[in-house]
Amino acid sequence: MTDDATKNANRSGTEPRNRIPRPQLRDLLQLPGLAAIGIYMFVLALVDIFAVVGGQIRPFYLVFSAIFFAASFGLLLLMRWAWTLTLAAVVLLSGLFMWKFSVQHQLPFIVQGLLNTIFFLYLVRPEVREKLR
Repeated sequence: MTDDATKNANRSGTEPRNRIPRPQLRDLLQLPGLAAIGIYMFVLALVDIFAVVGGQIRPFYLVFSAIFFAASFGLLLLMRWAWTLTLAAVVLLSGLFMWKFSVQHQLPFIVQGLLNTIFFLYLVRPEVREKLR
């Protein structure tokens, strides 16, 4: 800490707070999968919103949209809580889509289930967890 900062902190009678460092763009660029997963979560939230507006699903599903938005923006900021939220979401979505495929035998469900499984496998890599704050 510089002398000026020390003097200013002592004048106010408080010590300067230890701030959490902001994520650097280069940190996010080293993990392009996190950006892709964040965009995926954002798109899922938008799909839910449009489905609610269109009357295809109940308004309760807007809760999931809020969770997906939070996970999306948190991942872009490299926050550990967003990683946990996203991990839970992709595991549950993977199971849901695999179950839907086993019942209805429609190709889009298996594609989405496998995509969520790939996202899960990417998120649990040690390199990804080390970059999160």
